[in-house]
Amino acid sequence: MDLEYLKKTALFKNMTDTEIRSALKALQADEKSYARNETILHAGSRTDRMGLVLSGNVRIESTDIWGNRTLLNKTGPGHYFAESYALLPEEPMLVDAVADEDCRILFLKVDTLGSADEPVETWKAKAAANLLGISVRKNLSLSGRSFHTSPKTIRGRVMAYLNSVSLKARSNEFDIPFDRQQLADYLNLERSALSKELGKMRRDKILSFRKNHFILHKTQ
Repeated sequence: MDLEYLKKTALFKNMTDTEIRSALKALQADEKSYARNETILHAGSRTDRMGLVLSGNVRIESTDIWGNRTLLNKTGPGHYFAESYALLPEEPMLVDAVADEDCRILFLKVDTLGSADEPVETWKAKAAANLLGISVRKNLSLSGRSFHTSPKTIRGRVMAYLNSVSLKARSNEFDIPFDRQQLADYLNLERSALSKELGKMRRDKILSFRKNHFILHKTQ
């Protein structure tokens, strides 16, 4: 396992090599590979493990019984998913985690982080604090999606989303993690309507784009 890579991820932040090795053993670290579009975790199932994306990308999506799909998030290398379900293993999952491309996932059994062992090992105290940070950031991300999909117009949704990405990037030029279909799913829009509106916004000189690269133009 690449300890230098793990140090750069949120759960292992500020840990020494020795602490990371102890954590990997205690959390029963298990690496698995998945092919593109293979389901990693199924809605309705239960899990006691969270996933760390080592390579590739993972889609977090919800599909209702009529086949309507909603893309909730996309998780790339160095980021985690299913942490809330792993902490509450009795709760059935309401979403699917799907490989957006061939990927490698490191699974970690984190429910033991809440146990009150005495004395608490240093890695465990750090991991528990780091996991809280992961959960808070994920909640912010999900509340952000509600903000992006609340406008009634297509243009309003697109602008709300692109503005938030611009703020995070601290630049009016940036890449988004979605292709057109995924962006439409994320914003609860039809792909054709989204593409048409993007074309209008480009003609109105609000933005320019090429594939998933966008530039926002400030109006005078």
